[in-house]
Amino acid sequence: MTPETVLTLARDALWLTLLLAAPLLLAALVVGVLVGVVQAATQINEMTLSFIPKLIALAAVLVAAGPWMLRTLVEYTRQLIESIPGLLN
Repeated sequence: MTPETVLTLARDALWLTLLLAAPLLLAALVVGVLVGVVQAATQINEMTLSFIPKLIALAAVLVAAGPWMLRTLVEYTRQLIESIPGLLN
């Protein structure tokens, strides 16, 4: 296995991680900002108030994007396992 192969595998794994985490992180960011704006406008400083909407948003994103995320992860894993014989040469 060459160093270029290792770097390619690491780059692909990091890209997949970013791709799979992006919908969840963006949903949490958007909901967090919206709740923060509402809290600033109403001067309600309750820490748990931002937790529940984020939790609901993340659950909704997982329901909506979960099949795509799982399909992407399974496809990457399948390609990785199928490439093992070629990596050993």
